[in-house]
Amino acid sequence: MVHQTKRPPGPGVKARFPGFVAPALAMSNNKPPAGERWLHEIKFDGYRAQIMIWNDTVRVLTRRGNDWTDRFKKIAADAWLIKADSAIIDGEVVMPAPDGTFDFNRLQKALRSSKPSQELAFYAFDLLYLNGSDMRKLPLVERKAVLRKLIDGMELPLFDRTVGY
Repeated sequence: MVHQTKRPPGPGVKARFPGFVAPALAMSNNKPPAGERWLHEIKFDGYRAQIMIWNDTVRVLTRRGNDWTDRFKKIAADAWLIKADSAIIDGEVVMPAPDGTFDFNRLQKALRSSKPSQELAFYAFDLLYLNGSDMRKLPLVERKAVLRKLIDGMELPLFDRTVGY
C-alpha cells in the first residue's frame, strides 16, 4: 500500500532512518522530581510500542524491537493515515476497559486470541524521527508539539491525542 507524496524534512537534525530505537523506560521513584524542567506523564497499563513508517511500510515494534504488526493490525492500518513519508512514533498499546480505565489482563487475553482485537488503542507520546530528520536532539516539548500537529485532526480512532506536557 503506497501512501502520501514526499513530505518536507522534519524540524530535527537531517539523518538517515535509524530503524528501531531502544526506548527510555519508565522508572519507579518514591516521589516525583520537582522543578520546571521536568515533564510528568501517566504510565499506562499496556505494552510499550513504536510505530515505524518507512519505505512504504508500517510496522509496530515492541520495546525490545520485536515486530508485532500482525498482533496490532488495526493500529498499523490506522498509522497509514499519518501524513509522513517516514516516522518513528513512541507510545503505548492499551486495552480500554468499559469504565474508562485500562485493563492489562484484557490486553493480554486479546493478544493471545487468534483474532486481533479492534478495541486496542495507541497512546502516542513521542516523535523520534520524521521525514528524514532525527527528532531526538530537540527538547521533548518541541517533539511533542510536532507530534500533536502531525496527528491532530486526523481520523485515527485508535490513536489518543494525549501526547502531554
